[in-house]
Amino acid sequence: MISLKNVSDKRRKWLKRKRHIRKRINGTAVLPRMSVYRSNRHLYVQVIDDLAGNTIASVSTMESAFKGLKPTVENGAKIGQEIGERLKKKKIEKVVFDRNGYLYHGVVKSIADGARKAGIQF
Repeated sequence: MISLKNVSDKRRKWLKRKRHIRKRINGTAVLPRMSVYRSNRHLYVQVIDDLAGNTIASVSTMESAFKGLKPTVENGAKIGQEIGERLKKKKIEKVVFDRNGYLYHGVVKSIADGARKAGIQF
């Protein structure tokens, strides 16, 4: 984990929320964890089995199919829809949603809604 000594106040609060959430959320092979990360340029979604330490599926705006997409609400829904379809192919219908310390609002919410639209249950 990152030391909170020389970190800005905004980042310190984010890391504190992230740790608080991760204490309670854990992914398994039957019920994996869907983790969302957003930067200023890209969106990343991973579905993780924490017990085995494996990434089951992932989608990001760095992939060729989504190249050039900005991290907006509309594009978040597209990313969520795609991760839902990839999970359906692997016969996974339920996940635990890890918002990764971000507020459940805007892009993070649209990713979750897109995955729900594809048939994934949280």
